[in-house]
Formats: sequence, C-alpha cells, structure tokens
Amino acid sequence: MTNIQTINQPLSQHIKADGSVTTLPEYQSNYGYQGLTKALSMSPSEVVNWVKNANLRGRGGAGFSAGLKWSFVPPLEKLPGQRYVICNADEMEPGTFKDRWLMEHDPHQLIEGLAIAAYAVQADTAFIFLRADYDLCAERLQHAIDEAHAAGLLGDPVNESGFSLTMLLHTSAGRYICGEETALINSLEGKRAQPRFKPPFPQVSGLFGRPTVVNNTETLCNLPHILYHGIDWFANLGLGDDNGTKIYGVSGRVKTPGCWELPIGTKVADIIAMAGGMQDGVKLRGFLPGGGSTDFLTEEHLNLAMDYGTIQHAGSRMGTGTMILLDDQTCVVGMVLNLIQFFAQESCGWCTPCRNGLPFIRQILTDLEAGRGQHEDLEHLLKLCGYIGIGNTFCALAPGAAEPLQSALKYFRDDFVAHIEQACCPHGNSPKPDNGLKKEAM
Repeated sequence: MTNIQTINQPLSQHIKADGSVTTLPEYQSNYGYQGLTKALSMSPSEVVNWVKNANLRGRGGAGFSAGLKWSFVPPLEKLPGQRYVICNADEMEPGTFKDRWLMEHDPHQLIEGLAIAAYAVQADTAFIFLRADYDLCAERLQHAIDEAHAAGLLGDPVNESGFSLTMLLHTSAGRYICGEETALINSLEGKRAQPRFKPPFPQVSGLFGRPTVVNNTETLCNLPHILYHGIDWFANLGLGDDNGTKIYGVSGRVKTPGCWELPIGTKVADIIAMAGGMQDGVKLRGFLPGGGSTDFLTEEHLNLAMDYGTIQHAGSRMGTGTMILLDDQTCVVGMVLNLIQFFAQESCGWCTPCRNGLPFIRQILTDLEAGRGQHEDLEHLLKLCGYIGIGNTFCALAPGAAEPLQSALKYFRDDFVAHIEQACCPHGNSPKPDNGLKKEAM
C-alpha cells in the first residue's frame, strides 16, 4: 500500500478532529493569506501563467485546466468594465461531499483562493454559489467573509495597486442543474436555471453579459498553496501525470465512509483501504469512481490510479473522485433506478431527450424491479442510453445519467436478466409505485 499517511496535505492541514471551524488567526498562523500576498505582488497575467504552468486541473468533475480557463478572459485593456468570478459550491452530485468538508472546517482557504482567482482575471466582485442545504457552510462562510473584510483582506482596496474585491455569499434555489456553470449563472441572475448556448462562453459573456470565471470549491482551495509553495512543489505532490493532491471520498458498505486528501493518482484499492475496506460479510462487485454520473468499474480495476487519464482509459471518469461502492448484497438494478429517479427529477426540462427520455428509463427500470420486465427492455435501455448520450442533449446531465446504466448493462447484465426470468427482484426489493410515464404511453 502506498505511504499516504505522511504526505504533505495542504488542503486539509487546518481540519480539526473535533469538527470545529478554523478561525482567521489560526488560519494566518500557518501561512494563511500569504498566497494572496504573493499573488498581489505579481501582475494578473503572471498569476494566470503560474496557475497554468502548475497544471491545476478542475476538481469539480471535468478536470479542465484552471489557468487555461482563466486565460480565455479578454485582457482588461481590450474589454474594459465589470467582470466576475464565481465559486461553484452547489455540490449536488450523488455520493459527493468533499467540498462541504472543506467549507465547514476551513472557510478562509476558499476565500483566499477565490480572491486569488479574482485578482488573476481582474474581477472586483466574487460570488460563492452555495448549495441550498448547506446551512452550516453558509453560517461559517459568512462569518469568515466578515472576518476577512474586518481585517482588510477583502474590500477596498486590498493592496497598494488599488485592487478591490467584494465577496458575496449566494444560497442557491437547490437544483442539481445549477452545477452546470451557465445554468448557475442564469440562477444567479434570477432566471430559471437552464444551460445557455455556447458560444459565447462565460469567460467572454457570462454573468450579466460580462466576462465570468466559474471554478469549483476544491479547485480554488488549491490556489493559496500553489502561490505560496510554487509550481515544482505542487507537481511533486502527484504520483503520475496529474499534479497536486485530491480529496477522495468513499461511500457504500465500507467500515468507515468518509473523505481523505491523498496524492492524485493514488490507487483505487488504497483509497478503499482508507475507508477500512468492506464491511464484514459483504464483497465488492463494482464502484462508480467519481460520483453518481460516472460509469461502473469492477474489481479488475482496483489497482488503477485514480487520476483523470487512467480512469478515462478504463472507460469511466474520475469526476469528483468520490467513489460509490456496489456490494454483492445490493441490487444493481435498484441502485441504478435510484440514480435515474434523481436525475429525472433534476432535469431542467429544456431538451426532449432528457425531459422525456429519463422518465421512460425510470419506468422500464421500475418494471424490472417489480417483476414486470421483458427481455426486449434491455435493448430499449441501451437505445435510450444512445439517444440521451453526448451530442444529443443540451448539456451533460442526461449523458451523465446514462453512464451508470450503460455500464451496469455491460458488467452486470445477468442481474437484469435475472429480474426478468424470475419475475421479481432477486434481492427482494419492492419499488414504490411510480408516477412517471407508462411504457404504453410512450
């Protein structure tokens, strides 16, 4: 097993065992806000290049280069006027809870990272777009923002060059689609949370039609450490092609579910070992490596490195890096149905494949669980996965919803067949009555 207990763990260094929050003096006692000080001594373009060269990839799921994303914002001299940065803290991906952990226990780390991003793109207003259910995060973030303002770390001006920053906390209306950055922007403007056409991309025309950068919470929390320690330091934390650490999570029937900061590229088996392994009497069958909208992998993939390229090559996505485990006593059909019910409910209804396709899939899976399935249903499910796949929908919600289903049919098809041939769920599941569309009506 990789030695993962003694590595440098910058993101979680202020996390207290008793669950309390880090205060401003405690945060500053261990180079807190020194990364921001370093950034303010550089030009904005130098900060952008610094982060780009550090190869900080987005930790929200897509894994896109944060510095490269910033570089798409037009220079202020070419497009003067207001610009914004937004922290996407609308953490609603099933099985994902890493950002909540950071915000509840170390809010100043996020505030400093967001301030660095704002300076890099020359924005004077920053928003934290927070999931509606995260009440403790909201309380602690607002207190930390007030602390930072009172200490002169935010406000007008922050440094001698006249850089000013207003930071605002916005609690979302509570929809999964707000995790998509343009739907988030629409919601922040007071509109219905639906994705926008791209182009134009938010870096050119985002919030209120102005240049806007949206980054995930964990992504932003890396910035203070990259600025303070340097590019080489960050690169040396990773075990493979990707740089830095990653907060990995494990949920399911393990002994100690939770999340841990580990070198990016840590093996799947080592991460599960951090959770104490499987509970007594159950065996691992498969896992969703990056939250509910990723493809299943199986026991044969346990020795893979949890990084973006390796997991993609295996046929899935690292996503948020928060694994959901499937054990041998849990019905895979019921597990997928539970996810599809969530995604169907959270569809914004903007495009037909997502709006109608997901309820149709939900009904087929409900019939399978209830013993009403037919063999042709499996081919229908595969076709529907293609209809709602990448390129056929307005955003990635429906393609993401298809991933656990299409991979379950690939790896666990016998379980689906057993539901049909035994005319019931072999695990004894009894699904609740479904109010979705009936197959006869489709």
